[in-house]
Formats: sequence, C-alpha cells, structure tokens
Amino acid sequence: MSREQAKAFIERMKTDDAFHRKIMAIEDPEERIACIRSEGFSCTADEINDVAQDGSGNPGSVMAGALPSWCGSLTMDDL
Repeated sequence: MSREQAKAFIERMKTDDAFHRKIMAIEDPEERIACIRSEGFSCTADEINDVAQDGSGNPGSVMAGALPSWCGSLTMDDL
C-alpha cells in the first residue's frame, strides 16, 4: 500500500468519468475501498486522505479541493 497508489487513484478519479461514477455509486466505505482495490489500487482510505491533504492535514496543497473526507461524504464536486 502506498502514497503513489493513492495519487494514481485520485488522478484516475479526476480523469475517468466512468470510474468516478462507479466508485461514487458505492455508499459503504468498506465496499468502496474493496472496489478500489479490485481495480488494482493498493492503498488505504487513510493514504488517500493523506495524499489529498498533501500529508500536512491541509487540504489542497497537492490536489486542490480533493477528498477532504474521503470515507465520509465525498461528492462529485470534491474532485
């Protein structure tokens, strides 16, 4: 599991509309992360949140507006 995988996941969410819709259609956080892993991304929700907040706890430095609370109420507008 890695930050690189989390970065790749976030980038795919931003660039692949069908993938984005597929992931966002899953409401349960555990099922969502299982789907992400089945798509080949070896990362945790914590790693995704960390990358989205650039590792500093401050949203946006690396990915402006991305995934401030990934396991919570992520919407299409967050990406």
